[in-house]
Amino acid sequence: MASEWFFEYEIQVNRPGLLGDISSLLGMLRVNIVTINGVDEGRRGMLIKAEKKENIERFEHIISTMETIQLTKFREPKLRDRLAVRHGRYIQRDADDKKTFRFVRNELGLLVDFMAEIFKQEGHKLIGIRGMPRVGKTESVVAASVCANKKWIFLSSTMIKQTIRNQLAGDEFSDRNIFILDGIVTRKSNDEKHLQLVREMMRMPTIKVVEHPDMFIQHSEYSIDDFDYIIELRHTPDEQITYEMMEKNHGMSDKGMTGFGGFGGFNF
Repeated sequence: MASEWFFEYEIQVNRPGLLGDISSLLGMLRVNIVTINGVDEGRRGMLIKAEKKENIERFEHIISTMETIQLTKFREPKLRDRLAVRHGRYIQRDADDKKTFRFVRNELGLLVDFMAEIFKQEGHKLIGIRGMPRVGKTESVVAASVCANKKWIFLSSTMIKQTIRNQLAGDEFSDRNIFILDGIVTRKSNDEKHLQLVREMMRMPTIKVVEHPDMFIQHSEYSIDDFDYIIELRHTPDEQITYEMMEKNHGMSDKGMTGFGGFGGFNF
């Protein structure tokens, strides 16, 4: 059975025909190039495939002796590797917290692709998204749901106006749905039915996306350690994510809060 490998190299001597030499070597070893792209300044990444693992190993041995390039990665491809080759750049990952991934607004395509790949997986995943208002958090989650061919269900949201759900109906309980909630809205809710619905969803083996996870965990039984992924989305790389203004924007009253019984997903 054919297996795929990710191969990344840094160019040491940028001369004409270098890529052709590598491609010819792969061809002689009967290793196919699946995808190739620049992944960083001076670096290229490839997804390669071969029927026999020994052909891959022979290629790795030969390529590591070439003076014109430096082998930087050679491994079975991870999600970040596949997306780097597809988009021509790596997702930025926190050096200390490996489950935190950083994006800026001009990388929304990469972010949507990243989340869509997570959404395609089966079972429980809890994803938190940090970001200031109007940076594209909700829109990216919805777009990723579409790309993953999944239905999305808002449990709480401020997308059009501040709303909460206190019950679901029919196929909305499916574990193939993506459940989205706004952590600030849910934390401030006094609707016990809504809070019970959130607890029920958190126990389901499905994918949940929480905007403002740091606010969601306040005064609750959940902690940031419960999250499998934390995504940070900024307008610019140096933008600070703060919650004071967001809490003011989310100020609620009984008059301003609307509960819905059968609202969400593709009916939104």
